[in-house]
Amino acid sequence: MTTTQKFGKVDIDRLHIELGEGKRRFEALQDVSISIAPGEFVCVLGPSGCGKSTLLGALAGHLLASAGSVRVDGAAVDGPHPDRGLVFQHHTLFPWKRVLDNVAFGLKMKGVARGERHQRARDLLKLVGLEDFEHSYPAHLSGGMQQRVEIARVLINHPRVMLMDEPFGALDAQTRLKMQELLLEVWARIETTILFITHDIDEALFLADRILVMSPRPGRIIEEIKLDFARPRGPELVTSRAFTELKRHCLALLHPETRVVPLERLSPLGAPDLSHIQFAI
Repeated sequence: MTTTQKFGKVDIDRLHIELGEGKRRFEALQDVSISIAPGEFVCVLGPSGCGKSTLLGALAGHLLASAGSVRVDGAAVDGPHPDRGLVFQHHTLFPWKRVLDNVAFGLKMKGVARGERHQRARDLLKLVGLEDFEHSYPAHLSGGMQQRVEIARVLINHPRVMLMDEPFGALDAQTRLKMQELLLEVWARIETTILFITHDIDEALFLADRILVMSPRPGRIIEEIKLDFARPRGPELVTSRAFTELKRHCLALLHPETRVVPLERLSPLGAPDLSHIQFAI
């Protein structure tokens, strides 16, 4: 019996990155080692400025390692490649192109015939729920819809790894949750590897198979958290006790100087005296 080879394996070994020049040079990442299996959904969680985006930039091929190595499917990452698709917080759609042509643009650059690339673009627009907006311009879409177009545009290249840098950070809370659910639905169908950068604990817990927690700069991986929440996941997960306990644990990792209030102290039967307690937010 033969098995289908799966792609999208990420191996980062003792990665060290320094940025800046002269006296302004500083350590951004320090001795970071990560292994991600094909098709795995991994979130990197950490405070602002800890090097999350630097890590993503190294995997995208935009930043070179000062030491260590970055590999995808055994091949060294030495520059950008369509096999590693990037989705940023703010979309990079062409404002003068309609949605269909934005999504199909990658195939146009590869010389794919107009009819074929448009059909494949329509298939992806249907996947992200925008089949009725192929003739619209990006400016006529909401922020969430623009990000759905952005995701479709990345997926049309069949990337082995999707690199997502806080893609929902600019959205309101309700739209953000809907986009998280949509991303999980799309990921379940395409089975690509996803490395997702966020500073939002709830988002990381809701999306990931594993969370990698980073320290303040220079960024290091200080803990790996494996999540056993069943899939598919729905909004009810975020109110579960297991979710809340893990959130408290993540808060303690990210804010070790702050006392996190135990759940049993927050009795609904009466308001306790909280004047001596500092809350983590």
